[in-house]
Amino acid sequence: MRIKGTILILGLGLLLISCAQKEKKTSVKKAPKLTENPTKKVLLYKDIQWGKLNPARGDNSPLAATLWGDRNAEVPTGFLAKFKDGFSSPPHIHNVTYKAVVIKGTIHNDDPKAEMMWMKSGSFWTQPAYQPHITAAKGNVNIALVEIDQGPYLVKPIEEAKTTYERPINIDKTNVVWLGHNQTNWISKNSNAEISFLWENKTSSSQGLFVKIPPRTKMKLLSTGEAFHSVVIKGEVDYFISNSINSLVAGSYFSSKLNTFHQLENKKDKEAVLYINTNGKVMIEGK
Repeated sequence: MRIKGTILILGLGLLLISCAQKEKKTSVKKAPKLTENPTKKVLLYKDIQWGKLNPARGDNSPLAATLWGDRNAEVPTGFLAKFKDGFSSPPHIHNVTYKAVVIKGTIHNDDPKAEMMWMKSGSFWTQPAYQPHITAAKGNVNIALVEIDQGPYLVKPIEEAKTTYERPINIDKTNVVWLGHNQTNWISKNSNAEISFLWENKTSSSQGLFVKIPPRTKMKLLSTGEAFHSVVIKGEVDYFISNSINSLVAGSYFSSKLNTFHQLENKKDKEAVLYINTNGKVMIEGK
């Protein structure tokens, strides 16, 4: 069972780790050469195609929509999972570890005997492979981003549960640690954006982070990784691509390869939050 009291400690730990890791080098580096014709992809939430996450459960199955990769193949994958109001899964396990972010509604994910701990938009959790758990949801629309380092993503009975070295993590949105330009060199001094470093995989050099875009703010984001995936978690942003503007609401997705600039604007009076999965660095500038 997860202990809620550990969440704040975890948040403070993340802050210390973030500051230590991201501020090792304070010297100004030469800007990377931009890709001449960068590959960019945008998928609007309204254009997402949904299917059953677990077809064996029929109409009781949550819905799923792949954003990148293939959850049935041995590749890194990110997909949206949609749950009906009142959904509660039977106790089960997965053959792979997954990470997840709540986008809409309220979601619970924990040991079958744990007290319900409802997570709202902007909350983050991990579910280790082969550990029993249930997933529940309440709200008119309940959506989470789920990602795996390698598929296939399978649902299995708890009789196949195993003890592993991994431990689950639940971080409520109120315990997310945010860093500004004075705390990380990933943000320029002319930007009031903020970053939260969520996880890091040293084997694949990949990492996951939140980027907060304040109200009425323009920003330019440089992604240096060969892999870059971003999903709007909260709010709405305009994304500029090929001389056009795409309005990205929560659940929308954009990606790129190699060194690419992303121009974004939050025209609303409420903040917007992006989730980013990349194997490179992210540099944020104001405009």
